[in-house]
Amino acid sequence: MIRKFIQWFFAPSKVPIVEDVDLYAKIVELEKRIVDLECENIENSNCFYELSNHIDAVDARIDILSVEAFTKNV
Repeated sequence: MIRKFIQWFFAPSKVPIVEDVDLYAKIVELEKRIVDLECENIENSNCFYELSNHIDAVDARIDILSVEAFTKNV
């Protein structure tokens, strides 16, 4: 059984290694996808920074309100 596996594993493939593929078209397609992904990455980064700034602003406001609540009670 192992011998059959080894023969199968090392046997030459019947599938051709290179198919008829237009490599230049694939490269152009991949470059376009990379540009699109870079743009999307920039948009996501900007959104994350904006959300972070909003969270920091809310956190600062909560701190101010909690200090005001303690000073009024004292």
